[in-house]
Amino acid sequence: MIPALRDIQRSDFFLGVFVIAITAMLLIPLPTGLLDVLLVLNISFSLLLLVVGLYMPNALALLAFPSLLLLTTLFRLGLNVASTRLILSQGDAGRVIEAFGTFLIQGELLVGVIIFLIITIVNYVVIAKGSSRVSEVAARFALDALPGKQMAIDSDLRAGLLTAQEAERRREELRKESQLFGSMDGAMKFVQGDAIAGFFIIVTNIVGGLSIGLLQGMDVADAVQTYTMLTVGDGLVSQIPALLISICAGI
Repeated sequence: MIPALRDIQRSDFFLGVFVIAITAMLLIPLPTGLLDVLLVLNISFSLLLLVVGLYMPNALALLAFPSLLLLTTLFRLGLNVASTRLILSQGDAGRVIEAFGTFLIQGELLVGVIIFLIITIVNYVVIAKGSSRVSEVAARFALDALPGKQMAIDSDLRAGLLTAQEAERRREELRKESQLFGSMDGAMKFVQGDAIAGFFIIVTNIVGGLSIGLLQGMDVADAVQTYTMLTVGDGLVSQIPALLISICAGI
């Protein structure tokens, strides 16, 4: 009992530290080097989560996925706010964002912006919204089928087709399945809201960056080139993990 209690306290402690760290990212400016590391970790973890989701034997193999989905979304929002602060205050958001922006634009500013907008629209309209609908339908079907499945277990138990232990195990699996689909439905609503917030952050970066650049005496062309490239890079670094997580949730 005591070791189990210690494990619970340890997990709660790390969860609290993680939430405090995200809150700190919202309030305290991050160094560009630390932001680069956190952005790479965010992309890597999202890719790892997608791979794990693809090779899961069944949905019950990863009961913690809704919680992971919620935490990764919060982490991504914290990184968005931190990168926006650096873009608007310093005109520099680190090497990772600059590299992604340069890679997508490749000397053609308008083409890069259009491609980025297409990726953003596809992520929100097709992937995030579609995954949210899939989770909603799955949760509804799981809830509607719950009484029938429970009656089937009781019927098999009375007929002697199941032992008491097997019936209890199936009831527990049924309870976990219903809880999982219900949690996924709520988590996907959060992911869909994250996609909308990301769009407003992009608009803030462009409008705010251009305004600050012009007020600081930059040429219009230089301000457009600098802040558009940083905005595209910041948005792409954010959209890639969001896209991976949404695909994993839909699968």
